[in-house]
Amino acid sequence: MLEALLASVHTIFPDSATYFIPASAVVSIIFAVWLWGRVSAVRVAPATHTRSENGREYLLEEEQRGEDEVVQKAADLQDAIAEGANSFLFTEYKYMAVFMVGFSAVIFVLLSSEDGFALKFHTDESGVSRAPAIYNGGFSTVSFLLGGSTSILSGWLGMRIATYANARTALEARKGIAAAFSVAFRSGAVMGFLLAGNGLLVLYLTILVYRRIFGEDWAGLYEAIAGYGLGGSSIALFGRVGGGIYTKAADVGADLVGKVEKDIPEDDPRNPAVIADNVGDNVGDIAGMGSDLFGSFAESTCAALVISSVSTLGSEHIYTAMSYPLLISATGIVCCLLTTFLATDIKPARLVSEIEASLKLQLIVSTVLATPAVFAITYCALPATFSGIFTEDPSRLVRNWHVFFCVATGLWGGLIIGLFTEYFTSNRYQPVQDVAEACKTGAATNIIFGLALGYKSAIIPCIVIATAIYISFSLAHMYGIACAALGMLTTLATGLAIDAYGPISDNAGGIAEMAAMGDDIRERTDALDAAGNTTAAIGKGFAIGSAALVSLALFGAYVTQAGITVKDSSILDPEVFAGLLVGAMLPYWFSAMTMKSVGKAALAMVEEVRRQFNTIQGLMDGTARPDYRQCVEISTQASLSEMIPPGALVMLSPVVVGVLFGTRTLAGLLAGALVSGVQMAVSMSNTGGAWDNAKKYVEAGASEHARSMGGKGSDVHKAAVVGDTVGDPLKDTSGPSLNILIKLMAVESLVFAPFFKAHTANGLIFQYFN
Repeated sequence: MLEALLASVHTIFPDSATYFIPASAVVSIIFAVWLWGRVSAVRVAPATHTRSENGREYLLEEEQRGEDEVVQKAADLQDAIAEGANSFLFTEYKYMAVFMVGFSAVIFVLLSSEDGFALKFHTDESGVSRAPAIYNGGFSTVSFLLGGSTSILSGWLGMRIATYANARTALEARKGIAAAFSVAFRSGAVMGFLLAGNGLLVLYLTILVYRRIFGEDWAGLYEAIAGYGLGGSSIALFGRVGGGIYTKAADVGADLVGKVEKDIPEDDPRNPAVIADNVGDNVGDIAGMGSDLFGSFAESTCAALVISSVSTLGSEHIYTAMSYPLLISATGIVCCLLTTFLATDIKPARLVSEIEASLKLQLIVSTVLATPAVFAITYCALPATFSGIFTEDPSRLVRNWHVFFCVATGLWGGLIIGLFTEYFTSNRYQPVQDVAEACKTGAATNIIFGLALGYKSAIIPCIVIATAIYISFSLAHMYGIACAALGMLTTLATGLAIDAYGPISDNAGGIAEMAAMGDDIRERTDALDAAGNTTAAIGKGFAIGSAALVSLALFGAYVTQAGITVKDSSILDPEVFAGLLVGAMLPYWFSAMTMKSVGKAALAMVEEVRRQFNTIQGLMDGTARPDYRQCVEISTQASLSEMIPPGALVMLSPVVVGVLFGTRTLAGLLAGALVSGVQMAVSMSNTGGAWDNAKKYVEAGASEHARSMGGKGSDVHKAAVVGDTVGDPLKDTSGPSLNILIKLMAVESLVFAPFFKAHTANGLIFQYFN
């Protein structure tokens, strides 16, 4: 009976059903605005009358100093953080605008030259009217600009939401855990649903317009769409690297001088780097992360579209089936929307022990809801069988349920990666507690244990990714891998919500400290922040896992577009093997550049903080005000100047290798970067997350074991702070940026594949020697 019902639905499912895509995107944006309205109900103004959760008035420490003074101070701090974040992003985006204009010219010229800048459509051997290369060049450029602009908008919106919510979260913490948790999570959800809705809507509308322009040439249409993913990841790279350098320079400077040398609390207003540190949380962990995950969505969707466009789905112009990647994302939005009410209304965290469980429940429930929904969409949108997916055997049939298993593999694989990431980075579990225990013998053993934890934590994610690759490739070749990546990103809105929750809670803790709200409030915000560190690590795990699958799918699309066969890409080929070795080296080169950049910026920050403590009379006594602006300027200048060399390395490598050494060497380069980059990204992110939560485990003293370490100010705590400081650039700069490296190089190679194939297939240098 069920089979007959689904068959009837499949029969009547018309192309107009793809309107579900823009409808879900619009609903996502409306839902985000509604959540923003609920957050706005928390007033940041003096003379607010605060009550506890049971409705009774309460007495807390800050009431002794006057509530109006505390609220006004929180509002002023929020404005200062927002001003710093706005200023930095505005300056950074000016640099990015110049890059986008320059790189757009490169895309247009190189791609348009494939057929000598011909202007007329031509008919191929199958009788299909194909667009000239100048169409690909022009509209790939437009797609690139749209992707970059959407990525910029995603980062800016995320930053605005975070800076709007941080003081509100701190003020709500006076009522209890539940009130503060709801504000922080709703604010993160605003970012998640705005980003998911905007990205999906822009891509859908772009495809609609391009259909009218390209006519029957669907292969050319979706080839031009690939520029959307390139634009998204290009901006994400600079956002992650620039924002990461900014936030970690401030964080390292604030910790080393304030907490280790001067023995003052974290986020103490006497510390000159404290405002820059809080600004950095927004420009790095919020704006950069938003652009990063938007890039993953754009690239995985573009990879699936490019691969399927040369199958019978594209050649027979089955529009609903071609829109299947977008339908997956639309389905995920609806499932995530329903799940959000669990954390905001049905079962919010009311106790410290419930915070992590509530956030983890979001991932589990959204995954469970998405599974049958994806099955229904798959059965309805895709034909029962189609072919042209397997490049070595074009006649081999792929069934729609094969594709469902590909998506489900990625969906559940992402959840498994998230759960294991939580195990290795949460201080509720043994691995992080072992790292904290190692602090008893000093910073050196802390670092040794943390590195070992990071290396070990890469085992399960890599096995999960390998399993997803094998299953998906066996069932639906590279299209299956692209769908697995989309499956991992099906719960994108929820993943963004719990990821953005962390920096918002971190900022709330800083505001609570600087506004002198009292130790009881700081304990609540620290509990929210500790859970946020774990959820941020989970978000990075999702980003890295999806990046691996996306990169491999893009690699498959590149191989198809460049005309490379399995025989041509054998690792026994010396050109391929040379590219493999160089590609495996690139993540190390890139990490060395970003780590050194953080070190240089942090050195300047440490010197400035020391100078102010030594020269400003009364600073340590709290009777003088530090020069916060000078520290903000140091972070800004360092990040903007230091983000260019790593970005240039990533952007230039595919072009230089493709032109000088040919398409096969470039294939080896992409494979090498993927294999080494995934291991490094997972271990670096989890090592840094473990060190951070080991420090918070010592500070919180929530268990007998933790209290035995001495708490804040003890030698154990100082050793933990050193480990956290070393881990900061690992987890927030180099590690997260590596997943963009492997994606960006792959999508750039895909976009330029027609040029390489036409002009430099064998490489200018290799061609000369041959």
